[in-house]
Amino acid sequence: MEKIDLNKIYKRKKSDRDIFQELMPFKVKEILLIANYYDSYTIEREGQFSGKIFGEYLQLNLFTAPRFTSVANEEGALHELKKHHFDLIIIMAGLDKETPILTSRHIKEQYPDICQLMLVNNNADLSYLLRSEKEISESIERVFVWNGSTKVFLAMAKYLEDKINLEADTKLGDVRVILVVEDSVKYYSRYLPLLYTEIMSQTQAIIAEEPSNDEMGVILRMRVRPKLILVSNFEDAVEIINKYRNNIIGVISDVRYARNGVEDEDAGVSLIKYVQQLDNKIPCLLQSHEAENEQRAREVNAHFINKNSLTLAREIQDFIKKQLGFGDFIFRDHNGKVIDRAHNIEEFRQKLMIIPDESLEYHAIRNGISTWLMARAEINLAKKLRRYSFSYFKSPDEIRRFIANVFEASKLKKLRGRIIKFNPKLVNSNRYITLLGDGSLGGKGRGLAFLSNFIENVYLKKLIPDLRVAIPKTAIIGVDEFDNFLETNNLYDVIFEDKEYDHVLEAFRMARLSDKLRDNLRKYLQVMTKPLAVRSSGLFEDSLNQPFAGVYSTYLLPNNHPDFERRLEDVENAIKLVFASIYSPESRAYFNAIDYMIEEEKMSVIIQEVIGNEHNGRYYPEISGVAQSYNFYPFSYIQPEDGFAVTAIGLGAYVVGGEKTHRFSPAYPKLQLASTQDKIKASQRYFYGIDMLARDYDLYRDGENAAIKAYDISEAERDGTLEYTASVYDFMNDQITYDFSVKGPRIVDFSKILQYDYFPLAPTLQILLNIFSQAMGSPVEIEFSVNFENGMPVFYLLQIKPLIKNEYNIDIDDLSIDPTHVLLKADKGMGNGKLQYIRDVVYVDPDKFDRLRTEEIAEEIKRHNSRIAREGDSYLLIGPGRWGTRDPLTGIPVQWSDIANAKVIVEQGLPDFPLDASLGSHFFHNVTSMKVGYFAIPFQSADAFVNFDILRQQEVIEEFKYSRHVRFKAPLTVWMDGKKQTSVVTY
Repeated sequence: MEKIDLNKIYKRKKSDRDIFQELMPFKVKEILLIANYYDSYTIEREGQFSGKIFGEYLQLNLFTAPRFTSVANEEGALHELKKHHFDLIIIMAGLDKETPILTSRHIKEQYPDICQLMLVNNNADLSYLLRSEKEISESIERVFVWNGSTKVFLAMAKYLEDKINLEADTKLGDVRVILVVEDSVKYYSRYLPLLYTEIMSQTQAIIAEEPSNDEMGVILRMRVRPKLILVSNFEDAVEIINKYRNNIIGVISDVRYARNGVEDEDAGVSLIKYVQQLDNKIPCLLQSHEAENEQRAREVNAHFINKNSLTLAREIQDFIKKQLGFGDFIFRDHNGKVIDRAHNIEEFRQKLMIIPDESLEYHAIRNGISTWLMARAEINLAKKLRRYSFSYFKSPDEIRRFIANVFEASKLKKLRGRIIKFNPKLVNSNRYITLLGDGSLGGKGRGLAFLSNFIENVYLKKLIPDLRVAIPKTAIIGVDEFDNFLETNNLYDVIFEDKEYDHVLEAFRMARLSDKLRDNLRKYLQVMTKPLAVRSSGLFEDSLNQPFAGVYSTYLLPNNHPDFERRLEDVENAIKLVFASIYSPESRAYFNAIDYMIEEEKMSVIIQEVIGNEHNGRYYPEISGVAQSYNFYPFSYIQPEDGFAVTAIGLGAYVVGGEKTHRFSPAYPKLQLASTQDKIKASQRYFYGIDMLARDYDLYRDGENAAIKAYDISEAERDGTLEYTASVYDFMNDQITYDFSVKGPRIVDFSKILQYDYFPLAPTLQILLNIFSQAMGSPVEIEFSVNFENGMPVFYLLQIKPLIKNEYNIDIDDLSIDPTHVLLKADKGMGNGKLQYIRDVVYVDPDKFDRLRTEEIAEEIKRHNSRIAREGDSYLLIGPGRWGTRDPLTGIPVQWSDIANAKVIVEQGLPDFPLDASLGSHFFHNVTSMKVGYFAIPFQSADAFVNFDILRQQEVIEEFKYSRHVRFKAPLTVWMDGKKQTSVVTY
């Protein structure tokens, strides 16, 4: 399969937080202030200036106040400009007007890209400069008047930032715009600081009302405040309106200013009419020194402020809060009387459902709801509501339902692929992950969070149009609960001093989870009523570099007991048992083998809805499987990069346990080399399901399989789940059929799906393995289930973990190996490189092997491993059949911790004991992750062999009934050719 370009399919919609971080790329950080000594002193007031500026910024939660550098003249300015970068130059013009103008010209010639603003001391100075306006405008962008307040500097900096960031921020973040049209320097110097202060204060108030904003969120949300864009003539105003008409939330305009280069006493009124022709819902404000213009404002449905008003600041505040949507949402009746108010969006949602119909009509007609939402950066939500007028709906109830549905859809869309704090109303969804407790998610949890985010942000429907891909409904308890559990229950002495696991289990059973978690679980279980899987998610588990697959516990619960308290008790016990599994003998042995401190491990817990359906008292999915993007044992024309998959009926424990499954390559699903008799022999004979009738199980007594039961494959046929997963061998006609009325062996081969494409399982696996291996930067393994819901298959991703390939390559063909010193050779080997430190070999004597005694053999191997581990050594392990299988009739059922010190593992075929490698299991994941050499030697292979005669000649360290530990005098040399999958061990 060709490599899929992730950049083309990854539709990742940036979160609000991501967008906020990218807003305001230009910030005024460095300001050069040019003022003579007297003017500088006047402004700075004996050193208080910088502190006041910083205070203004801090008060408005603006955490990056600009730094001012003051110089007295042009010479000083040019000197500083050569040494430092400045974002803004402010030139002070006092008694001497000519020198500042000349200075600005000279700076413009050398630094044309730096904005220069002029600040004058008083109105008298201003009148002189206005007479030279044309001359000044060549180098000075705009003039401001010093009014005794440092707020004017904030306004000057924000004016420049908004102007420069306008285009980028409206495109990226759909930021809102307030257009201010004013040509009076005196007035906008007073007005702009008021506007900026008020907008920032109101934005801050809105953010404070939303409980989900942390400190960084507050800082970032301030960036999404509306832009204030100041222009001074009709043409510039129209240009802004035309370009940003979809972003403008308000227009504030003077009445008289230039139009076509000539002062027009009707310019403001004409502009308001123009705006309302485009969108009559945009609030408009006319301002004037002339009181008679109030009537003209009414005529064009605009608000009015008298510039001479003694309450100017309060009137501006009132307009921003009420008309631009920055204050509370005020619910009014049809007469405009206040009947209720909402402080934030959640309150608005709640009160929307109970306000009288007349109030709903009042606001729907006036479009106040969308304006209020715009001020809260709920841009998409506001736009959706603006598309519909009141006349579109038949009744107030229809409006109410529509608005509620838009809110709900918008809220859920924002949550997709995210990790959200626990909310009982939101747990019953698989579009995001719910956090039941704080802290790290652990290895598996991180993998699930990645899957959730990835599948919500990739155009999977284009790649896989005929199969829905999802994750199960998932909740995670972060590791903080684990730390709290150990601390508050005084368990440290038990886990570190008392190594008896039974004592640990008893102590954990008697301990208590936090009240907060128990309360969350109670609410969670009131919603979640299907079977649940309580899984481990240790910090090291399934991470990119740490192989901890299958070391910890997982508990599957029916979650259907008629007594709710028993259901809660089961989940709590399962959580505590998962916590305790860190300190099991198997886990301790594993930590010792990989030289890790068990004290460093912490446990998060995953609670997932089990995928499946209930059939006659048993609950299971139609298909479970494991797939890997790299195939260490390819055959025929299959390449390692084509990957492989193994599938089975029922719960995934059957697959990861390494039992009889159907194996295929997603790239070549129709390629089958096995004969019919081999298929019959290798076919699945039983499956696992959750016993939904179980009532008296005990998780502490019965362990992970307490509620799991093995069922004969005939039960699946009675349940109707073999229809698409199995075929029948017709003895009479010596053929394969799909007629289940025919007597004969049932072969679980998934041929209807893989051979005849009942649904696209193989292509789906191929695509997912392709994109996930790219996204993770390594080969990957995924666990999955397929369940039929309403007659349609749904593909569920349960887990993802990396596979680690050793990139150090050996070419065995180029080596000069003495054939008389070869201990073993394998033509199906996994691993790369060279080992030269192993002297010990543990092997099962083929002459003594008894396939009915494999569990006893596993105990012997465990004893060998313990002895070698105590000595701090490694060894080569050789034995018949599958290592790590759960089925004792197909191999030796060791746990990984039983052989954790083995650095090379050899699986050997014997007569009537065919070799089927231990792939698709937790065991195999640990082999690959720990970079253990892994060889397969089929029975009577022409090229592969083990020289047991040489082994029998070595020093015997320990011998049991079926197995032997021997030691060579000199270290063995292990050669592993990863490209050819060939390996040789010499002595």
